[in-house]
Amino acid sequence: MNKKKILIVSASFYPENSPRSFRTTELAKEFSRQGHFVMVITPRISEFHDEFEKNNNLIIKDLGLQKWKSIRLKGTGINRLIRRFILRFSKLLFEYPDIQLFWMVKKALENEKDYDLLISIAVPYPVHWGVAASRSEKHSIATTWVADCGDPYVGQENDTFKVPFYFSWVEKWFMRKADFISVPTNGAIAAYFPEFHFKIKVIPQGYRFEDYQFDTSKLNNSRPTFAYAGMFMPGRRDPSEFIQYLNTVDIDFEFHIYTQTPQFVKGINSDLMKKIFIHDPVPRKELMNILSRMDFLVNFENVGNRQKPSKLIDYLILNKPVLSIKTGDLNKNTVNEFLSGNYDCQMLIENPDQYRIENICNKFIELAN
Repeated sequence: MNKKKILIVSASFYPENSPRSFRTTELAKEFSRQGHFVMVITPRISEFHDEFEKNNNLIIKDLGLQKWKSIRLKGTGINRLIRRFILRFSKLLFEYPDIQLFWMVKKALENEKDYDLLISIAVPYPVHWGVAASRSEKHSIATTWVADCGDPYVGQENDTFKVPFYFSWVEKWFMRKADFISVPTNGAIAAYFPEFHFKIKVIPQGYRFEDYQFDTSKLNNSRPTFAYAGMFMPGRRDPSEFIQYLNTVDIDFEFHIYTQTPQFVKGINSDLMKKIFIHDPVPRKELMNILSRMDFLVNFENVGNRQKPSKLIDYLILNKPVLSIKTGDLNKNTVNEFLSGNYDCQMLIENPDQYRIENICNKFIELAN
């Protein structure tokens, strides 16, 4: 394999706990492990990244920190309501505060050149826009630019509001300039404008499976023990119906929830408080160790087929039965079966090797050849 000079641009990186951070970090580590030259442009934190560079034989260039801050939700009553309104619609109408990444990325790329492969990571999408603004015939930066789209933007299905029409122009503009667009699933292709489908390549999220081997030989839970890790969205990835049904179940169990959105976990009565435990998010490796000790794991499905939760790959790596729940269509019989230890109706994820990071990186390298 010819060694490549690779540049990755992302607003999220280790030690941040987010899907885009995991995407960027795993790609950078594996490309370097394969012997390629790797430069990552991201907000640099010396406390973490000095050692990370040495351990993984790569370079991290500072993108800088965003100066415009997100509006904080504080106060009560009408004051809080007004802040929520401003926060929601400043994001929707102007992509605030992430729009500043457009200029930050553009500036960071001014002197970068002669790469074989440039990968930009979204969300947020202004990362792609900044690359598009910087890249030209005279300043191509890299022979091949792949715009990696973890979630759709204009064509998303899981937000209450659609983005304004003028962002369609922006999306088409950057996609015209990109050589390839990578998406995590086949279903995601429909979320993008048809004229760019010929550029789209399906490259899933990937991990090094060997990093997540845990000893579960002594697993012996005294009652059905299960967990969910991720965000909730009312009316979409919504736990309400599932929680309501658990209120009625005359079975002892233990349900652990790790989430940034605990406000959407409602309807827990006094009895359930002894069975359902809500936790703050924890670092990925720690979380995976915790999940490995569960009898089964829970997935709350997104609306439509365009976005699949990346946590399903985590569940696959751990080789745990998955109870998949569709909002508004709870199968109570399946829930009962899982609680009794019958996993015949578990969600199946095909071809585990497609999520191995070495295979993911090879797909990107093929685009640069």
